[in-house]
Formats: sequence, structure tokens, C-alpha cells
Amino acid sequence: MQKVFEDFKPEIVLHLAAQPIVRDSYKDPVYTYATNVMGTVNVLECVRHTPSVKSFLNVTTDKVYLNREWPWGYRENEELDGYDPYSNSKSCSELVTHSYRRSFFTDKQGKYTLPISTARAGNVIGGGDFANDRIIPDCVRAAIAGEEILVRNPYSTRPYQHVLEPLFAYLIIAARQYSDPTLADAYNVGPDDVDCFQTGALVDLFVNKWGENLTWKNVCVEGPHEANFLKLDCSKIKGVLGWKPRWNLSEAIEKVVEWSKAWHKGDEITVLMDKQIEEYINE
Repeated sequence: MQKVFEDFKPEIVLHLAAQPIVRDSYKDPVYTYATNVMGTVNVLECVRHTPSVKSFLNVTTDKVYLNREWPWGYRENEELDGYDPYSNSKSCSELVTHSYRRSFFTDKQGKYTLPISTARAGNVIGGGDFANDRIIPDCVRAAIAGEEILVRNPYSTRPYQHVLEPLFAYLIIAARQYSDPTLADAYNVGPDDVDCFQTGALVDLFVNKWGENLTWKNVCVEGPHEANFLKLDCSKIKGVLGWKPRWNLSEAIEKVVEWSKAWHKGDEITVLMDKQIEEYINE
């Protein structure tokens, strides 16, 4: 990785790589911690030894917080202590980033010599996600196969957002702190409260948008712990950087269905992706 940094001499670095599946983290916690914690250390080491870098952003997750199942959103100053190995490894990734920022990228006067931020994003949906144990990919697979959708946690509440929402937020954070290092900080990135849906309601939306008499059923089964309620307070990024969501959840599901049906038919998917990005920018 250091060779890549030396060859390309990046000015802005975005760290989005991870083992991102909660249930997989229970199956292989060592791999999850190695990827999510030491992966962050490795990237930060490369940043530390690459003078060209002027802005670094580490993307973690909304699950970094100690989840008390509160009905209000978590703020950036809340305690970090994810429950499961995935969530906890991301909490650790946050702490690693904080340590590097204080130890290597802050001068004696407390000013940042290199602006470093973390972004804690809510659940992301969008065309092209084929991961296991994620509700929208599970919906798409069932719809294409003409099968009933099986939903294991229909009453859990999450902040769902289209993938373009956090991606644009990441670019804004990286660009703004590049120009003004004092803006480097931790930022929640999630939808408005109205789009914190129960999983069953999300699937209802998907079924209605997809059509074709698609149905789903509750198949609650015993499994490892997963949070029932999680919501973010995103007032900080809205107030400090001026970012705000553009697509509500209904529009986001429409884009997922449009993408998935086009992909299944074998349409030119990059053309559709460019079209959706253009629509998002012009919203």
C-alpha cells in the first residue's frame, strides 16, 4: 500500500474499506478486527509517511455508538462502544483515528497539521449491492427469482439512505477540511428522522415499487444480537458543512428498483448510474 501512495502521491485519501456484515463478524471476528482495525492503522501509516496528503477521511458506521436503544438520535460526542465484533471493530477504528490525529497530525499549539475526519453513516441502500444478510439485496434476489421475501427482523428501526447521500457528504467533508483544517472532526451522516424506518416498512416500500405481486413474510429466528433501534442526530454536518439529504426513502427505493431491473435485463448499467448521479446532483 505504501508503494501505491508513493506512486500516486494523493492529496485526498478516503478510507471506505471494511468487513461490513454484522452476522459475518460473529462467524469470523478475527478477520473482522484485522480488516477494520489494522486496515485503518495501515492506511494511516501510509498517510503519515506521504507528505502529499492534505486531507484524510475515515468512514465508519452509525453502529460505533454504545446503543442504549434511545428513541432520539446519537450525537458525535456520545460514547463509542459497538456491541458486536463488526460494530466494535468500527468503534476501534474511530479510536485509532483519534490517536493518530493527536499523536502525529497535531502541532504543539493543538492545530491540525493534517485535517482528519471520521464519518459515521447510517444504513446505505442502492443499486449494485449484492452483499449477504442485507435487507435490500435480499429483496432484489427474491424479486428476480420470483420468490417471497424473507425478513428476519421486521421491527428493527434503522436510518436508511441512498448510497449517493453519504458519498456526496464524504466528498464535502474531504474538500472543506482540505481548505479549512479546523473543520476536521467526527460527523454523523444519515437521513432525516422521517426516513428512520422499521425494516418491515422498508420492505413494504420495496414491494410496492417493484410490483409483480411480490410479497414478504416475517421469519424471525434465533440469531446473534442485533440492535432493535438506532438513529443518528445529523444536525452537526447540516449546520457546519451545509449538507442535507436530497432523496427521501421512497425516492431511494425507486432508484434501487430502477437499477436492479435494468441490471437484470442486461441494460447498459453505467449509463443508468450516470443518469441517477445527474438526477441526484440536480435535485
